[in-house]
Amino acid sequence: MDSDNSSLLTTPCCPNAKSVKTARIIYGQPYAHAKVIVLIDQQALKFLEELTNCFGPSGFEKEPARITKAYVSKYADRISSDKLGSLLFTKKGTADSPVVLMPGHIDEVGFIISSINKLGFLTFNELGGWFDQVLLGQRVWIRTSKGIVPGIIAAKPPHLLPAEERSKVVVKEKMFIDVGASNEDEAKEMGIRVGNPVIPDSCFSTMTKRVFKDGKKKGTEILAIGKAFDDRIGTFIAAEVVRMLVEKKIRHPNTVVGAATTMEEVGLRGAKTSAFVVKPDVCLTLEVDIAGDVPGIEASEASAKIGSGPTITTWDTSMIPNQELLEFVLETADKAKLPYQLSQVKGGTDAGAVHISNAGCPSLVFGVATRHIHSHAGILSLTDAENCIKLIVEVLRRLDKKRADSFTEL
Repeated sequence: MDSDNSSLLTTPCCPNAKSVKTARIIYGQPYAHAKVIVLIDQQALKFLEELTNCFGPSGFEKEPARITKAYVSKYADRISSDKLGSLLFTKKGTADSPVVLMPGHIDEVGFIISSINKLGFLTFNELGGWFDQVLLGQRVWIRTSKGIVPGIIAAKPPHLLPAEERSKVVVKEKMFIDVGASNEDEAKEMGIRVGNPVIPDSCFSTMTKRVFKDGKKKGTEILAIGKAFDDRIGTFIAAEVVRMLVEKKIRHPNTVVGAATTMEEVGLRGAKTSAFVVKPDVCLTLEVDIAGDVPGIEASEASAKIGSGPTITTWDTSMIPNQELLEFVLETADKAKLPYQLSQVKGGTDAGAVHISNAGCPSLVFGVATRHIHSHAGILSLTDAENCIKLIVEVLRRLDKKRADSFTEL
């Protein structure tokens, strides 16, 4: 059971790290059709930093849910939740329908302690998918009843391995977490027990780079680096969309429901219960996308690039999007002169559960291309996040009941 005093167990993240307040947030250029300036300002950046740094693997999402609730409460007309812990925040427009669900899951990939051996070392199971090769030597945080315990994922030293084993990948089953204990009693004295959750020790930061295209300077761009972008960047976008609707007094003929969903990484579980509660007419899922602009990846495997606009998924292994909704969104993006990338993903999202909920729901996935997902640290462009917010706002301005009904007409 997740401890109810989780607010006392705040993740002790990077006390000496440079504050993101020094980042040059210079976005916010107006675009013609919406007549609204979207700005990832210091308030938003602080929220993103706190949200991504906090502790919340699948099944243990109270901290990110509470952080999101505190942020959106001043903008939402109604705050509620399902019984799996997903947070729902509603902003009503000029009409009750269509009901538009915007899910972005708040769980991050992590681990759960499975045993403590006699020497005080810990074995673990996955919470979500991990690639064995990104784990060895990485720092982690273990949440216990006594607070956060730091640890290191390790294995038998290569110096002691036979020559034929040194070139082989060490699998998770042969790894352990070292918390500095010398026996089982010392580990237990730290508060460690079977069932403790574990997350990467990784902290949010930003960097500014000069952008070049065809050998020419094209301004600057701010990149965010940190853990849990999959998918707290989606939760962040949903919250910022609601904030923009309120602060810019944008009229829209919908009931918009942002959803910070739980346990996506272990089977889209919070999406199923959230969709049952909300009964949406349209689903706009907000996610990361796999950035293919790294060595060794062909465009046919992953075409998205960071800094080239939000992605719109045309196919993934959990859902084929509603084609009328897809065409409507592409038309909206073109009219608003907003950048986007078309994508296909060998993976699933919350939309995979929502689109077959109740009697079915026209659904589409919007992504932010992110390098190195399901690892200790990813990289994404804040420009892409901002353009995703702009695009969702434009879609909501144009979407009404008649249009939503047309998505399912035969």
